[in-house]
Amino acid sequence: MCLAFSLFMPLLSLFLFSRDDRSAHEVSVDRSTMAEHILEDEEEGLEVTDEQKIGLATWFLLKSPPGEIQQVAKSIRGVLMDERLFDMAAKEAFPKYNMEQMIAIDLADHSGQVLLTKYGAIDVSQHLDPRTAQVAVIDHVKQVCTDVRPAADDELPSAFVEEHRASIDNELVKYVEEAFPKGNCAVYCTCGKDVESGGDEFELKAVISATKFSAQNFYSGSWRSVWKIQVNQELQTVEINGKINVIAHYFEEGNVQLETSSECSNSTLLQSPADTGVAVVNVIQYLESDYLGVLEESYSKVSDNSFKELRRKLPVTRTRFSWNNALQLSLSREITKELSLTR
Repeated sequence: MCLAFSLFMPLLSLFLFSRDDRSAHEVSVDRSTMAEHILEDEEEGLEVTDEQKIGLATWFLLKSPPGEIQQVAKSIRGVLMDERLFDMAAKEAFPKYNMEQMIAIDLADHSGQVLLTKYGAIDVSQHLDPRTAQVAVIDHVKQVCTDVRPAADDELPSAFVEEHRASIDNELVKYVEEAFPKGNCAVYCTCGKDVESGGDEFELKAVISATKFSAQNFYSGSWRSVWKIQVNQELQTVEINGKINVIAHYFEEGNVQLETSSECSNSTLLQSPADTGVAVVNVIQYLESDYLGVLEESYSKVSDNSFKELRRKLPVTRTRFSWNNALQLSLSREITKELSLTR
């Protein structure tokens, strides 16, 4: 599967017109709307407290579309006109946003990138990069890595678990490089990191994050997926459960944010670490390709089904519209218009 980000524009249409229960869309509120909320209360004689302003600013920051939080923050700073309040809102919102969006940040030593996720968070500012066995110190508001340190032994899994984790990670990197332009991935041990061979179960989390932001084309979008990998040594099985989330934002002469998600699962047999890594990533690739196929198929049916559902069953003329003769009606109008001009 090759996920071309040019699909985001068709997906925007798909989500906007879709009636699938898994789809959800909301209209993002811009800077002027936030100012209106504050000014309306002030004009009505209601005092807007600092806490309320911070709450509003935090909400807007957390609702920023993929890759656009810095632009939103700039607008909010202009509306608040109070650096103290803005700093308080930013310190609360940025860490949550960065981890929810699973953004990638260059390591300070230029040895790679670290994904900011809740699975790798040691504390608010320290994030584990399991691939390089380093801990990155993050400035969330500036979205930069300020320092790195070697991970402590108690922050890393056992050699047995690490062998399986690294094998899955290696295969996942190959898949992401092929399927997602500028995508990132990571594999974490989230349970049973001290397990040894022949021992109990352990759990890994594989995450994929890819974001596209094109200001000149007025759109952004992201693909995020999280895969829980449960390894049962006794049953010699690997259970794989995932959630895929796709977001698209379109803001040319409008401001619409759209989202769809899907949950899926499968399983495979526990083999050697190398073979298990291949098998697990093959399952992930199959499930993601299948979901992408569902989106593409739905988009191909937009004009035939979903778009019609948005129309009135009977327009204001109380006459049913003939979809089968749409082109003929259009030509008739053009001919009539031309005849009237020549008279």
